[in-house]
Amino acid sequence: MRPTPHKAIVTSALAVAAVVAALLPGTTATAAEPTACAPAQLIGNGGFENGTSPWTQSSTGVITTRSGQSAHGGSGFAWLDGTGATHTDTLSQSVTVPAGCAATLTFWLHVDTAETTSSTAYDKLTAKIGGTTLASYSNLDKNTGYVKKSFDVSAFAGQTVTVAFTGTEDSSLQTSFVLDDIALDTSAATTPGDTTRTPAAPSYTVSLTSNSTGTSWTGHESVTFTNASATALSEIYLRLWDNYHGTCSAPPITVSNVTGGTAGALSVACTALEVALPTPLAQGQSTTIGFDLGITVPSGADRFGYDGAFSMIGNALPVLAIRDGSGWHLDPYTNNGESFYSLAADFKVTLDHPSSLLVPATGTSVDTPGTSGRTVTTATAAKVRDFAWAAGPFSKISGTSPGGVPINIYSVSGISSSSAQSMLSTAKSAVDAHAGRFGAYPYGELDAVIDNNFWFGGMEYPGFVLDLVSTTALTHEIGHQWWYGIVGDDEYNSPWLDEAFTDYATDLAQGLTGTNCWNNVSWASSAEKITNSMAYWDAHSSRYSTVVYGYGKCALHDLRRLIGDTAMTNLLKSYASSHWYGVSTTAEFKAAAQAATSTDLASFWTTHRIDG
Repeated sequence: MRPTPHKAIVTSALAVAAVVAALLPGTTATAAEPTACAPAQLIGNGGFENGTSPWTQSSTGVITTRSGQSAHGGSGFAWLDGTGATHTDTLSQSVTVPAGCAATLTFWLHVDTAETTSSTAYDKLTAKIGGTTLASYSNLDKNTGYVKKSFDVSAFAGQTVTVAFTGTEDSSLQTSFVLDDIALDTSAATTPGDTTRTPAAPSYTVSLTSNSTGTSWTGHESVTFTNASATALSEIYLRLWDNYHGTCSAPPITVSNVTGGTAGALSVACTALEVALPTPLAQGQSTTIGFDLGITVPSGADRFGYDGAFSMIGNALPVLAIRDGSGWHLDPYTNNGESFYSLAADFKVTLDHPSSLLVPATGTSVDTPGTSGRTVTTATAAKVRDFAWAAGPFSKISGTSPGGVPINIYSVSGISSSSAQSMLSTAKSAVDAHAGRFGAYPYGELDAVIDNNFWFGGMEYPGFVLDLVSTTALTHEIGHQWWYGIVGDDEYNSPWLDEAFTDYATDLAQGLTGTNCWNNVSWASSAEKITNSMAYWDAHSSRYSTVVYGYGKCALHDLRRLIGDTAMTNLLKSYASSHWYGVSTTAEFKAAAQAATSTDLASFWTTHRIDG
C-alpha cells in the first residue's frame, strides 16, 4: 500500500535514505493491567541553567549564556548556528517515557536571521524524537521573540528515545536557532485498555475546486463518525499524510476553520492534527467535524505529485487516525513503504475542474457539466480506506473483465496505444483471478493510471492504482484491492500482511508456485524478521523488499506446500471473507492457519521468522 519500487516489483535500487526510526509499540493489547502513570517532567536541565548535563552538544558553546541572544527564562539557553558560514550544530538528550503515559514535548524557539529572502529556506533546524521528525524550521520562520512549540509524543510511551535538535547553516548570512525551556511532560493516559478500534464508521463528504492545471485544489471536507469504544472520545486526530512532501512552514495540505471541534497543534512532522471535541463522545454517539481544505500538488512523478501536465493525488484527503488498545496510531510517514492505517469508510467527493482534464478517482464517477468550460466529477465510494484521484489530459481506454468489472486505463503522454491495450488486458485478467481466489471485487469500476516515470513502480488505492507499463506490477497493485483494501492492516507495524500476501497472490495469478524459493533465503541478522515494522525497515531499507515481499511470499508458498493446496486456498478465501472490510493481524492469521491444518505450525512460524 504505498509507493516504492518494491510495490511494482521493480528490481532497480531505490535511492531512499535510511531513516533510523524508533520501534513504535505494536497494536496487540496485553493481558496485563495497564501501569498507572505518575505525572512527571522528563527532560533534565531543560532551561539550561545548570551547566550542560545531561545534554549532548556538538561543540562547547551550544549551551551558553553569551551575549548576542537572550534566554526565554533565566540566563541559559541553547544557541545553534548563527555563524554565517557552513555549519551544523546538534543538541540531544536521551529520555525514557514510562508505559501507560500520555506525553507532550514542548520547547520555546526564537529564530534570528540575516537572510533577506521570503521564499527560500537556506538554514534549517530539525526537531526529532527517536527516528521521527516532529518539525522543521528555517530562516523563513524568523520572529522577534520566542514561540512555544508543542507535540504529542504519546506514541513513544514505554520506550527510551533521544530528543534531538539539528541546525544546519549554509555558507553565508547567519541564522540563529535559539532554544529554551524544553520539557517533556507525562500525564495519565486517557486511552482505554480495550482493543476496540475507533472512531468507527467514518463518512466523508468533500467538495473541491481545482485551478486550471489540476495542481491546486481548495474547498471543504467534513467527516461524520461514531465512537465504538466504551471509553469516551475527547479528541480525534486527522492524518495529513502528504505534508511529508513539504515543510511545516509551507505544508502542501492545509486545514483551517475547523468546526465541530478545536484544532490543536500539528505533530509528527505536521502529518497529524489533533482536534479536541467540545464534549466527550460516549460509546455509540456520533458527531461531525468539518474544515476548509487546501491541497498544493508538488512537482514530481510521485504518488502525490505532478509529472508535466498530469497530477497524481494520493493520500491528500485528511483521514481519521485510529485509536485502539495501544492508543492513537500516530506513526510517521515512510517513503520506503506505507504508514497508512484506517478503517473502511464511505466517501462522496465532488471535484470541479476544467473540462480539458480527465479525473479518474476512487469509486464510481459521474461527470456533469459545470460552468465556463468546467466539469464536475462526483465520485462515490463505499467501504474504502482511502480516496485518491488524478487530473490531466490523459488518453483513456475502457473495457470490462469477463467477470463483469468495468476497467479504465488512463495513460500519460508517451505511453503507446499498444502498451495501454496490454495494461487493459492485464487488468481484466488480474481482477478476475484475484476475485476468484479471495472474493468478488466490490468497488464498482477500477481505474489504472499508467506513467513510466513513476520512481516507485506502482501504488494502490481502493479502486484506483498508479503503475508503470508492467504486467507483474499491475497484477500486484490490483491484488492490493484485497490485501489492504478489503482486508485491512496496520501497514506501518505489519507491512507483510499486505505486501507478502499481495506478492503471493501475484504469483498465483501468473501461474508461479514459488518452487524452492525458501531455499534461497539468507538472513542479514538475527533481528531480521518477515514481521518487522516499517520502523525497522526504514533503518534497513536495502532489505525491505527482499524480506517483506520476497521472503514473505516464499513463506506463504511454503505454508501452502505444508498444509496442501486445497487447505491453503480455503484458508485465504475464508480469511478474506471473515475480515471483509475489517483489519487483519498476524496473530489472527496464524490462528486461522493453525485451525486449517492438523499439523502443529509452531516450528513453521519460528523457522520463517513470523512473530506475533
